[in-house]
Amino acid sequence: MALFSEPIKPTWELDSLFPGGSSSAEYRNFLEALERDIADSLMKIKKLSAPGSLEETKVFDEIIEGLQRETAKLMEADSFVGCLTAQDQHDKKAVQLAAKVTSIRASYNNTMTLFWNLLGQTEDAVWNGWMGREDIAPISFLLSEKRGQAREKLSPELESLASDLSVDGYHGWGQHYDTIVAKVEVPFQEKNGEIKVLSVGQAANKMDDPDRTVRDRAFESWEKAWGDAADYCADTLNRLAGFRLKLYERRGWDDILKEPLAVNRMTKQTLDAMWGVIEENKSKFVAYLERKAKLLGMERLNWSDVDSPLGQLSGKVTYEQAAENIIEQFGRFSPKLAEFATNAFRNRWIEAEDRPGKRPGGFCSSLPVSKQTRIFMTFGGTVSNVSTLAHELGHGYHQYLMDELPVFNQDYAMNVAETASTFAEMIVSDALVKNAATEEEKVILLADKIQSAIAFYMNIHARFLFETRFYEKRRKGMLDAGELCALMEEAQKEAYQGALGNYHPHFWASKLHFYITDVPFYNFPYTFGYMFSTGIYALAQREGQSFAAKYDALLQDTGRMTVEELAAKHLGVDLTKPDFWQDAIALDRLGRPVNAVCTVFKCTFYN
Repeated sequence: MALFSEPIKPTWELDSLFPGGSSSAEYRNFLEALERDIADSLMKIKKLSAPGSLEETKVFDEIIEGLQRETAKLMEADSFVGCLTAQDQHDKKAVQLAAKVTSIRASYNNTMTLFWNLLGQTEDAVWNGWMGREDIAPISFLLSEKRGQAREKLSPELESLASDLSVDGYHGWGQHYDTIVAKVEVPFQEKNGEIKVLSVGQAANKMDDPDRTVRDRAFESWEKAWGDAADYCADTLNRLAGFRLKLYERRGWDDILKEPLAVNRMTKQTLDAMWGVIEENKSKFVAYLERKAKLLGMERLNWSDVDSPLGQLSGKVTYEQAAENIIEQFGRFSPKLAEFATNAFRNRWIEAEDRPGKRPGGFCSSLPVSKQTRIFMTFGGTVSNVSTLAHELGHGYHQYLMDELPVFNQDYAMNVAETASTFAEMIVSDALVKNAATEEEKVILLADKIQSAIAFYMNIHARFLFETRFYEKRRKGMLDAGELCALMEEAQKEAYQGALGNYHPHFWASKLHFYITDVPFYNFPYTFGYMFSTGIYALAQREGQSFAAKYDALLQDTGRMTVEELAAKHLGVDLTKPDFWQDAIALDRLGRPVNAVCTVFKCTFYN
């Protein structure tokens, strides 16, 4: 029986948020009101000094409430304009609005910098009493975190200056990358000889095609297109890194990972333990890649073959079929999760149409004022697309649970955000395997799961190696496009342990993640989230639907504790030690897809 009484549309609906798109008068009024509110908060904060007694902390109550409202409104504004720029890369009005939101964010950051500094100046005795107040205790984690960070930064005046300069500098370069991407076109020759000009999002889907000749043609055109844009991308990436490095230098920060680790609320010991276990276990995945190459009649896989299917499933998946399958499988774990997904499809919170002009990739954007979500992707009817859709819905469900909490407790880090999304993806991908009609179909789906693991353990690792080394070299001066390509290829060869026949030297240019200004090192949190969710998923498998409530509780804690505290409280494990990570990778290597596929394909390491 169909879940939907009428066909669901693969395009999202934005007018219920702000009617009129990039011409919305209501949205402009919203931005103007937000500007005034932030300016009013700034004026009030400037008149205050650090509280000298517990009684004086009550003066800050109204300020804190106002700042939480403004935080939510800024997220709403940022999400809406992000949807506009993603759905149509040629919408110049949307680009202008994005610049306006960036300017407002700078004012907001200046306001918050002054506020956090007042917290930093508060004496410990007063602080402890303040955080113990019944109405403040629920948000004390973030306040304490920001207080500590304020003590490690420059004076409020210099931090505000840096924030102001970043609008047309740092963030301006990030937005300039969007302009570059909008101009990139990928010519593709169809089998009938016709040349089609694809957007980068459409071209990326071609590289998942089961036909190797299609993948090869798409990858060749893709590399050339990004090669043509490489000088512009190199200039942009160098400027972004230069800004970060100079700001870190002024703050007295020597370690390039200091900020990304702090943003993700995790320690270097945890990061090192995770990568260490991955390095120790990579040979097993290399053996799989070697066996896959033999099955495809090749000596070694090329870059465009790594994600290729080992066979072709009968027909493509329609968008409605994907929706119904996701909702059904979510419901087996949690009716609450299924209900959320159903609402997302019915209310058209998802932009999935395959059309030119869209930005590449996928994302989930939270709208805490409207208490809604918007999901963006390009759906081409593949199993991989179904997984991506489930992944983004997992993000949306995470935010849905956080909507019940104070805004300051909704500030969860990227690494734990990826936990919720990957968990949702696992629910659907495992169900696809279990419901496979034939042994061949089952193997194809299992192989797709292995390829996800390879992406997190090898592709993401290559990005991490590249970015770490790039920043070290950037300290000494700018790198040209050729040097960046060499650095990228070197990182890929190391991460894949030389298992491939060729690599993707312009990956650094084509990947948006390197140009995101809000979160530095937009890579290792993906691997963390994948492995962390694997451990959680194992518990869910053992406990069944009774685990759903525990899962919700874990997600709701993600904005009010470190990842080490989160794991200790909800899983009883120490993330700084290799044990948890070894158990998590063993599920991928032995207890799950690799085991089954290698039984069929006779991978050499399994004999």
